[in-house]
Amino acid sequence: MNYKIKLSVIALMLCSFFITKAQDIPKDYFSKPLEIPILLSGTFGELRSNHFHAGLDIKTKGRVGFPVKASAEGYIGRIKVQHFGYGKVLYVYHPNGYQTVYAHLNEFNDEIEAFVKKQQYKKESYEIELFPDENQLKVSQDDIIAFSGNSGSSGGPHLHFEIRDHKSRPMNPFLFGFEEVEDTKSPRIVRLHVYPLSREAHVNNKNKRQQIRLVQQDDGNYISETIEAFGKIGFGIDAYDQFDLSYNKNGIYAVETKLNGNLIFETTFNKFSFYESRYINRMIDFEYLKVNKRKIQKLYIEPNNPLGFYENVVDDGIINLNKDSINHKVEIEIRDFKNNVRKITIPIKTEFSESIEALDTIAETPYYAKANEASAFEKGKVDIYIPKGALYDDAYLDIDFEGLSVDFDNYTRPLHKSATIGFDVSEYNDEDKSQLYIARVLPWGTKYYVSTYKQRERFTTKVNQFGKYELHSDTEPPTIEPKNFTDKKWMSNYRYLKLEIDDEDTGIDSYRATVNGEFILMEYDYKTNTLTHDFNDGVVTDTKNKLKVVVTDKVGNTAIFEAEFFRKNK
Repeated sequence: MNYKIKLSVIALMLCSFFITKAQDIPKDYFSKPLEIPILLSGTFGELRSNHFHAGLDIKTKGRVGFPVKASAEGYIGRIKVQHFGYGKVLYVYHPNGYQTVYAHLNEFNDEIEAFVKKQQYKKESYEIELFPDENQLKVSQDDIIAFSGNSGSSGGPHLHFEIRDHKSRPMNPFLFGFEEVEDTKSPRIVRLHVYPLSREAHVNNKNKRQQIRLVQQDDGNYISETIEAFGKIGFGIDAYDQFDLSYNKNGIYAVETKLNGNLIFETTFNKFSFYESRYINRMIDFEYLKVNKRKIQKLYIEPNNPLGFYENVVDDGIINLNKDSINHKVEIEIRDFKNNVRKITIPIKTEFSESIEALDTIAETPYYAKANEASAFEKGKVDIYIPKGALYDDAYLDIDFEGLSVDFDNYTRPLHKSATIGFDVSEYNDEDKSQLYIARVLPWGTKYYVSTYKQRERFTTKVNQFGKYELHSDTEPPTIEPKNFTDKKWMSNYRYLKLEIDDEDTGIDSYRATVNGEFILMEYDYKTNTLTHDFNDGVVTDTKNKLKVVVTDKVGNTAIFEAEFFRKNK
């Protein structure tokens, strides 16, 4: 068997393997996790800030407390409770190798709640991560395992639901037969952009990104104005999808690009690995996002973009128009999972021009960094280290060192890996050092604490975005105020004890509450600055109780609140 035949056989075998695997996805194994009608505010693969959305956001009528059911039999293999991120989240491991994830929960069922609280009290910590073994918390399909909520970084009450494969890679739940969502609407096109992709390329006599005017036809599809172009060009779209019974602007499922009838590029949001997620900043026009607050999805692949969403790609989806080219027609087809389609047709006239607008010059600076090499820069009391792979392209960086401040390039350029910024603090005494921190300063002056790692003479931080960073001092302790009680109040008819905590400068780092010297669990909701204790925990048993709450900010400033309350236990 010759070499080419061997390759053909291998290709056919691989194709057969992947088709079989696609057919093996169980279509009726998982049931819906909520009994209410499934209306979505978020879909799989949506373009979010620095990541792709990993599941479905199921609307809960603006309320918390709907029963959440296990989508299939299995066991609770992971439980996490955190202030941010997914908040309260359960991971169910199923016999067929898949996992389902239920996030932003309000509370767990009684058995799981007791299991978690026992460990929280043992570790004296609200935030906790647990890995029960397969015999501890078994569930059957449709068992109530929790109640929907708004915990963590949720922007409103909903259930975030995922299905992951045996390697913990999120998969599109629609692949598993979740067909209840009504969808007869075609995706919506907001705008189309074209990109000259080399110094020699140009579109309509310009060597820069341009928005192309679209004219909608009677059938709902679009035809663009004819563009005159030369050299290597690519396209980008701003589009969204909607379902019949909800008005949320959701992500699109798939895009195809054809050149003269031939498929040259396809993106389909079916599965991804979490390690890929930050490469979203290579898929989108990051500069456009930062300036215009809109996401343009590029329909071509640039270097240092290993995303696995792409299929049927020819020449990276880049169209090369040379002097021998004829006129061309590009068709872009955008579809949702129900195969509702919207099309754009783009007539292209190959036209070489010697009188294009002057190209933007590349400003050379002393700070040249390569994408595939580490770089280090230093001036005065500030130093910067950029690891290999932090940049997508080689670039001259615009860095302005000034005292204990550095304006670190342009915020419109993405960073894929975190860079390290160091500050020499040897001129400060120990007392002053304890209150110093590194802050990111926004263009309009607002500053935010960034994680500051303190060595004796040098403070460092890892940053995942360009911008201005400075050394600042925080001398003010947090504030603590009671929300639903006053000193010496009777609380017999109250289920919850609530306080409000805040820190305007560096933010809350930790808190601890005791009653009569014994630890009590308090849940912190950063969105409302509220600490809450549930008397149903059963740890407050005395009639007269002395409450003490200690709150510390991120440089160590501490506030202490003390009060008495009375409670008759029923």
